[in-house]
Amino acid sequence: MDLSFLRRCLILLCLSAAQSGHTAVQTCMNKHQVVGLLRQMEKILKGQEIRFTEGLRIMKSKLASLQNSVSKLPQADQSAAPTACPSLEAPTHGTKFGSKYFVGHEVHFTCAQGYQLVGSATRACRDNGTWTGAGAVCKDVSECASSPCQNGGTCVQGVNQYRCTCPQNWSGSHCQHQTQTAPPEWSVMNDPAFSRRPRCAQVNQARHCSCDAGFHMSGTSDNSICQDVNECEVYRLDQGGKLCVHECVNVPGSYHCYCPSGYKLLPDGRSCEDVDECLSQKHNCSQGTSCINTGGGFRCVNPECPRSHGNTSYVKTSPFQCERNPCPMDSRSCHHAPKTMSFHYLSQPSNLQTPATLFRMATAVAPGRTGPDSLRFGIAGGNSRGIFVMQRSDRQTGELILVQQLRGPQEISVDVDMSEYSGRAFQAKHVARVHVLVSPYSF
Repeated sequence: MDLSFLRRCLILLCLSAAQSGHTAVQTCMNKHQVVGLLRQMEKILKGQEIRFTEGLRIMKSKLASLQNSVSKLPQADQSAAPTACPSLEAPTHGTKFGSKYFVGHEVHFTCAQGYQLVGSATRACRDNGTWTGAGAVCKDVSECASSPCQNGGTCVQGVNQYRCTCPQNWSGSHCQHQTQTAPPEWSVMNDPAFSRRPRCAQVNQARHCSCDAGFHMSGTSDNSICQDVNECEVYRLDQGGKLCVHECVNVPGSYHCYCPSGYKLLPDGRSCEDVDECLSQKHNCSQGTSCINTGGGFRCVNPECPRSHGNTSYVKTSPFQCERNPCPMDSRSCHHAPKTMSFHYLSQPSNLQTPATLFRMATAVAPGRTGPDSLRFGIAGGNSRGIFVMQRSDRQTGELILVQQLRGPQEISVDVDMSEYSGRAFQAKHVARVHVLVSPYSF
């Protein structure tokens, strides 16, 4: 209890007595009596505080003892929870991988050749001491179970293999070929180089014949012959696309792919790649001309600068670049003529997927100098016939985009211009003449 609070109570008692008409000496205790009373009350409060603190200490001690006793008791889940799963054995004709059976570990099973795994190939040990999945068993696989023999053929099971005994008028490893019908479209019949005698053997009082890869059985069971399979025709009839990118030629038992002149066959045996005659120095361009590689060939070019007219003239600064000579100060037509003209040759396949970006044009600014405020791009001429569009790709770059497919062989030229402006004032114009050389092939 707060002692200052007791002091305030005593003062209030004295004041109350004085207001009721009694003297302070008659109603209130003197100073010594008040001090004695306060000291007596302090002793009572200290005693209460000591007893309260001792009670708390005893209660904490009992709680600690109880907690210690409970922690020493055996836990039911510790004695019941397993630390591992039962051991697993490898199935007959199989193999087991994994020797630890603790919680979270896995065991794997495989079967020997000729046997199929039934059950779970992988089992994991769970927290409750049981395995996931089902027990693994290796069962004998019968090659004949899938009925591989067609058209009434009989499957004869062997060791990890099978063979088909075919009824009359049917032949082949799966009895898939009818022997007494007209030859199929993909069979080569009229050339002796594409026919071979079959390999025959007597098995269980029955005669069995087979053909090499790339041939099929034809004729009767007593007079059979192996005829070549025309792979090029089979692939076409199955609508599987092109077996060869360019030309497929059938040969006995197989086929070959060929490429047109100026192309070489790639290691995949079916694709063609252009031969770069300019890079390999297999061209006959004379001195003063430049070699341009094209699809299946090359071209020798020597582009010429625009002819002089009025005060405008040009000088060739590189094999593919012309620059305008300085203009007189008062010649407006000269200043509006192209300041530079460049020449570009692009080799493209036939039927290129559109839209396709063929050429980019951008401004170049010398170090320390500010560039133009704005650029304008457009198509200035050529025989493009509306098959190109010119559009800006960013602030400084324009793109020439092909929007219609082209079939070769043909050459299309288009002039692309780029005009520079400072504010709204024209500064200079640059022209790029682009020659698109379209190959007759689409590769």
